[in-house]
Amino acid sequence: MKNTLSLPHCYLITPEPDATRQDFFLDCLEQALKAGIALVQLRSKTMSADHYALLARQALDLCHAFNARLIVNHAAFMLDTRGADGVHMSSQLLMTQTRRPVSRDVLFSASCHDAAQLSQAQALDADFVTLSPVLRTRTHPDASPLGWDTFAALVSLTDTPVYALGGMERSHIAQARSAGAVGIAAIGSLWPGPRQ
Repeated sequence: MKNTLSLPHCYLITPEPDATRQDFFLDCLEQALKAGIALVQLRSKTMSADHYALLARQALDLCHAFNARLIVNHAAFMLDTRGADGVHMSSQLLMTQTRRPVSRDVLFSASCHDAAQLSQAQALDADFVTLSPVLRTRTHPDASPLGWDTFAALVSLTDTPVYALGGMERSHIAQARSAGAVGIAAIGSLWPGPRQ
């Protein structure tokens, strides 16, 4: 098993930022960091590259002020790293890779949903992955949840550190860890403000 000592038990994945309310978004991020969050993925599926890059630079400065690490989406990272601590890749993009896409001094994470994706992440030497959905979620209500038994069985197939994602609350940390995960990843339950 990989060394997971430097990975925290909670991994915050931000809600979709609103380009017109970036100050509000950064205020919420600062509240999360003050509450002890040490690993953040700046997630966006709708922002323009320019808006994302600007927000990423501000979020990176804020995270570093609290000794936290910021993971950016793959497309933005390829355009301009700006000192990001890591890059996150979708499961679809993960399956097209033939080698680790970033140097070893940058964290590499990916979204996984099944054994094949976990195997690919391990082959590419990912530093950690999310495995989802464990439980039913508001963001993907039609996705069939894995449940804890299947989640644990999948985690046992890989040496890559895994975060449980999907319907996770802080109260699930112990259960996630007993299933072999590093901890939980979440959007809503770890974000201090309302989703924008």
